[in-house]
Amino acid sequence: MVGGRARGATLRVVRLEDIDYALPPEAIAQVPVEPRDAARLLVVGDDGFDHRKVRDLPDLLRPGDVVVANSTRVRRARVVGHRQSGGAAELLFLRPLDGGAWEALVRPSRKVRPGDLVATGDHVLEIADDLGAGRRVVRLPAGACGSIDDVMASSGALPLPPYVHADLADPERYQTVYGERATSVASPTAGLHFTDDLRRRLRDRGVGWATVELEIGMATFVPIRAEDPALHPIHTESFRVGQEAVDAVEMARRSRGRVVAVGTTTVRALETAAGDGTLQPIDGESRLYIRPGHKFRVIDVLITNFHAPRSTLLMLLEAAMGRRWRSAYQEALAHDYRFLSLGDAMVTEVRRGLAAELSLKVGHRRSES
Repeated sequence: MVGGRARGATLRVVRLEDIDYALPPEAIAQVPVEPRDAARLLVVGDDGFDHRKVRDLPDLLRPGDVVVANSTRVRRARVVGHRQSGGAAELLFLRPLDGGAWEALVRPSRKVRPGDLVATGDHVLEIADDLGAGRRVVRLPAGACGSIDDVMASSGALPLPPYVHADLADPERYQTVYGERATSVASPTAGLHFTDDLRRRLRDRGVGWATVELEIGMATFVPIRAEDPALHPIHTESFRVGQEAVDAVEMARRSRGRVVAVGTTTVRALETAAGDGTLQPIDGESRLYIRPGHKFRVIDVLITNFHAPRSTLLMLLEAAMGRRWRSAYQEALAHDYRFLSLGDAMVTEVRRGLAAELSLKVGHRRSES
């Protein structure tokens, strides 16, 4: 497991009210815009705001910059079935466990109990241990053929966020066009705005492209309830930063380019991989909680969607841009931007603080995870 805070960071005290704001329900996007890069883009500058479209990114970035994105795809993790004792059951498969079992979030959690059997399609699932907070260990009964992966492939659906009230006409709109492995239960939504044509125009502009992978879990979206957000239990997510991404960052640094992170999950992967000041290839687990006072070592620019109140994602945003996020969100709401996963985006430079005085070292050895 890779550590929890950057070395040398002096974390600033933040209260729950500091990361809260009023989000009108009508501002929450229910469908994505078409085409993808037609989404609106709020450009946050030192002297104000500019209202653009995501397709304008090649005009906003510089030759020598590198864009880094999270290449994870969303697995078909939502499975609906019926308990043999009667009644419907919904399972959201979160992560694999030993022996072919999976951890799953179940509903209704009070009625889906250890020992129950849930039928879905051609499969029967056995509910095993209670892990608390609505989570159960789920496995195939002894002697059954196949695997939980087979169940998701045949009976699963993409798990849209709970605030999206209808299925998408095209489920691929909850996947990025450059996604690779299906390892997540939520989409890296800032990347939903990118098209193949936009990536080509970035390349023609002289902007590099690289990917990392961070497996997004539902804990990312659990609201902070503690009055002291520092006490919020941060989630752990598996991630991979390969040599190709390390080389791309090194090339950008040598050409005085900027590292442009697409989404908070990309930030978490890169900042974890550079936790000791040396960016290096790594395959491990991150429990990094990016809070105000975090010293960013890799990221210069952040492209991100608009996040929910009282979330760890807003904590990261306050760390990256300070209290400016409040005026940016007020600007976005006043101009009818669409919020959350299927909504619009913003781009901002990151306040590097002490890290701006440090020269990022780029390593080529494999770290212990």
